[in-house]
This record gives sequence, C-alpha cells and structure tokens, in this order.
Amino acid sequence: MKRRKFIRNSALGTIALTIPAIRSFGSNFAPDYEIPRRTLGKTGDKLSVIGFGGIMLNDNPQDFANELVAKSYELGVNYYDVAPSYGNAEELLGPALKPYRENCFLACKTNKRDAEGAHKELENSLRLLHTDRFDLYQLHALTSVDEVEEAFAPGGVMETIEKAKRDGKIRHVGFSAHDVDAALLAMKNYKFDSILFPINFATWNAGDFGPQVYAEAEKQGMGILALKAMALTRLKSGEEKYYKNVWYKPILDEDIMKMALKFTLSKNVTAAIPPGKNTLFLKALEFMNGYESITAEETRQLENLAKDTEPIFMHA
Repeated sequence: MKRRKFIRNSALGTIALTIPAIRSFGSNFAPDYEIPRRTLGKTGDKLSVIGFGGIMLNDNPQDFANELVAKSYELGVNYYDVAPSYGNAEELLGPALKPYRENCFLACKTNKRDAEGAHKELENSLRLLHTDRFDLYQLHALTSVDEVEEAFAPGGVMETIEKAKRDGKIRHVGFSAHDVDAALLAMKNYKFDSILFPINFATWNAGDFGPQVYAEAEKQGMGILALKAMALTRLKSGEEKYYKNVWYKPILDEDIMKMALKFTLSKNVTAAIPPGKNTLFLKALEFMNGYESITAEETRQLENLAKDTEPIFMHA
C-alpha cells in the first residue's frame, strides 16, 4: 500500500493553520460536494456525519474560531460538540456559532455527578454558548460503575438533567463513556437518546472495546456518536503530544486515516468527531469529497494493522 505522510503538499501541514488557509479550504472539492447526514437514533434530527469537536478551538483567537466555524457550516457541518472541560472552547464557540445556531445541532456535556454542580455548569454553558437550550446534553466521560451510580443516586446529576429537559433547556439526553461496564450500566438505568463512545478499528478488533456497547445501543435504538475514529495508539512514556488537545497518538498516514474513518462510518453510527486538531477535522471533511464505503480489502488491512497496534482502550 502506498503510504503518505499527513498532509503532503498541503496548507494543512504541521504548521499552524492560518485564516487564509481556512478560507481557501474546499475550493478544489467537487461542485456537488455535500456532506452526508444521518438520523440520530429515534430523535428525528439529521446530523452531518462529521461533527465539529469544539475542543479544537481551545486557546485560539476568536477570529480564528469564527472562520473555522463559518467554513464548517459552509461545507454542511451542522453538528457541534463542546464541553466545559475543553479550556476556553465554550466562550469561543458561542460567538462563532451564533449566526448559524438556529440551523445547527448543539451538544454540550457535564462531568459533574451531583445535581447542584451540574445545574451551575449547565447554566454557565448556556450563557457562554449564547443559547437558551441544548439539542443534546450529555453526562461526560463516565469512567466507572461508581460514577454511574453516583449520577443516578438521590441528589445526583440526573435530577438536574431531567428538570432541565422538563424546562425546555435540553431537548435530548445522552452520555459519553470510556468504560464498557459504565456504558452498559448507564444504558440499563435510563433510556438515553444517544451515546458518544470510542468506535475505533483497533479498540474494536484488538481490544474487545466497543462491540458489546454498540450492540446494546443498537438494540435500544439509540443514536450512536463516535469518538476516536482516527486514533492510533497511546503515547509512550515521555513521548511528546502531537497536539495539546489530543492526548493519544492519532493516525498520521493519510491512507490509513481514511480507512479508519470509513471503518467507523460503515457502522450504524450517526456521526464521528475527529481528534481535537483543526487540521485533522478538515482532513475528515476532505475525505467526504467523493466518499465511498469501506471495501473488504480495506477492512482486512485494518484488521491486520490492529494485530500490531496497542489500542487506546481495552476491555478487561
């Protein structure tokens, strides 16, 4: 297989992405370029298959955020995801998304597990994001069964979420998780509208991390949103981060990156959120130019690669 270092002969290389580069991005796309949209579970909402991960705005200037959001909207992205733990991403995304808010699906999260803390966080997120409601509000990064039990206990975060939904501040309820047992228990405790979970070629094939959660979510008719589609492996001790907002090692070979994204989108997944690096987000949008489903040969290549890859997550 011909291997290409990401991103060859491109304005989207390792140097910082510039506003002129953002503005010119997509000029070579097919005239009929249209990013696919898929329905989120039983909600009826149709989301672009590539989501805008708000974390990639963290620590950037406001004009940069404005341009990146405008370009993504121009190319058909209508699914925007953010969280309070993403540095100053909320305060940057709010003004940038404001002109397009009514035509977009905005998802936010809370990593608070108590009702009072979650209420404060929810209200602050609404303020920063210049909106009166979230299309999707999620329990953020459930990592243990204990966290799930805390969320559903008296005085837990679910009390705030259910009240906010009754008050019209939340349309749909979901959760994200980095643990199989936590995800399965959460789905047992509540009829969530969606799950945001790692669906990755290596975790799936080599880590047994994902298939059981995916199967249960499908069984319940939940919307499935994918994390880590373009991840490769964990960073080794002392290994420098590729980018400050990406804690793992992303795939940097362009051919493999595209196959990995295809692997994820070949499943009953509504949308995938690329890593928290703006160039990787734009590369995912580029892959949608003439997108085709994964082939049997590409699947085989990923299965072989997974055998030699340490997944970022494994199910014990």
